[in-house]
Amino acid sequence: MDGKIGKILIVDDDENICEVIKMYVESAGYSTRVCHDGKIAEEMFLEYKPDLVLLDIMLPHIDGIDVLKWIRKDYSTSVIMLTAKGETFDKVLGLELGADDYIVKPFEPKELLARVKAVLRRYNTDNDNKEIIKFQDLTIDINSYSVVYNGKEIKMPPKEFELLYYLASNKNRVFTREQLLCEVWGYDYPGDSRTVDVHVKRLREKLEKGENWQIETVWGVGYKFEVK
Repeated sequence: MDGKIGKILIVDDDENICEVIKMYVESAGYSTRVCHDGKIAEEMFLEYKPDLVLLDIMLPHIDGIDVLKWIRKDYSTSVIMLTAKGETFDKVLGLELGADDYIVKPFEPKELLARVKAVLRRYNTDNDNKEIIKFQDLTIDINSYSVVYNGKEIKMPPKEFELLYYLASNKNRVFTREQLLCEVWGYDYPGDSRTVDVHVKRLREKLEKGENWQIETVWGVGYKFEVK
């Protein structure tokens, strides 16, 4: 991670909001770049190589949803969507397309920083020599944040990977959605259980059940990584 403790690209067409966000995240030790246009955001992303993108949905030229799709084609960079709308549809759509989180404007600076720290928490952990989880058709490597399924590397955002790794490293153990929010997103994460459901849905779309494993829903409780 270059810069200070991380590089954040702030993309919002409201210059005032950008300045406020910039001030708070830089005061927390992050380096930043700012832009107000979806097209320029893609160009700046390639040049700046941020660790996290704070991405507004409503942008000129290319909207935030299309920028998110563009990022997710080739990159696993963390993305937090910024939206003034707040409708459930927008939140779920963003998560289904690969956003790691969303935050509704107006927001408190402390909440924004909590979300940023939760999403980037993996960079503050020494992953060396941690377990590589292997099954006949699935390898989950925490050291490189990579997943190989049926011989093919599967791209996934950081929080999808961390959820998969956490479930697989606690095989056959049932977790409630609230437990998963605490363990994967962090105890100070202010999200709700829908976040877990959307990430599990995306994992299932990418990973069909294996020869001896599957991500199972335990109705009325939560989820488990079942190994036979």
